[in-house]
Amino acid sequence: MSALVQNATEALTTAPSSRKPPRRRSAWLFTIIAAIIALIVNIPLLNAALVSFKPDGEIADNPISLPTNPTLDHYANVLYASGYDFPRFFLNSAMIAIGTVVLVLVIAIPATYAIVRLNFGGRWIISSASGLRLLPAIFFVVPFFILFSTLGIADTIPGLIAANTFLNLPLAIILLSSALGDIPQEIEEAAAVDGASIYRALGSIVLPLLAPTMVAVAVLVFIFSWNDYLFALVLSTSNATPVTLGAANFITSTGIRWGDISAASVLSTLPPLLFAVFAQRHLVSGLSSGAVKG
Repeated sequence: MSALVQNATEALTTAPSSRKPPRRRSAWLFTIIAAIIALIVNIPLLNAALVSFKPDGEIADNPISLPTNPTLDHYANVLYASGYDFPRFFLNSAMIAIGTVVLVLVIAIPATYAIVRLNFGGRWIISSASGLRLLPAIFFVVPFFILFSTLGIADTIPGLIAANTFLNLPLAIILLSSALGDIPQEIEEAAAVDGASIYRALGSIVLPLLAPTMVAVAVLVFIFSWNDYLFALVLSTSNATPVTLGAANFITSTGIRWGDISAASVLSTLPPLLFAVFAQRHLVSGLSSGAVKG
């Protein structure tokens, strides 16, 4: 009997350990695959970072090699060179991106609540928003240029905020409607029985529950607005030039200053990258809202 007990004990203690190595190997395998994919996707950014630290001679000889004599001259040219106002371009991008985020949330939250909870306009609006988001941005450029020129808001910060809001509003409505559909309506009905108005229920109950999705929307809208190039190219000339368009100033009649362009690109990538990193937890949970039903 003691031998049977000993064998059973050994089986219980060795069985889990025999199952751990395959799980660990699969975890390592997925980690390695993810790292390789991340490296491939970020090759352009990594190459731009390397070029930004190279002298012009090394860039001309081999643009993809590691810098042998690192320099910060290109960053100094971007930040302090005469004729290139990078701080103003950077501030323009920040105002456009932040203004777009605020305006999108102010419009999308009550609009989504009216569509989903109050059946305003019907659910076809969500489908229409999805279809509108699938259209290429170039489809709207010419009408926006004519409209903004007529209204006198071309080459202005409010004009670019309005253009980016129009482009990103469908995405916000789609994400918020999916998350709002997961919130039990009984909670709001109970609040209404207690005397809460629609506005009170929206502000005190719905918004806290929608917080992760709102953060996800804010991150995505900020990144898309910050990285916008097409609307900035057509709708701005000098006063509202963002940093994405300002980097093109280093393409001169005497040649392309690759080191300065790379330094400007690296600096312009930092704000959306840091924003996404700090909001990563809310971004993942917000994007997963509504993904699983039942």
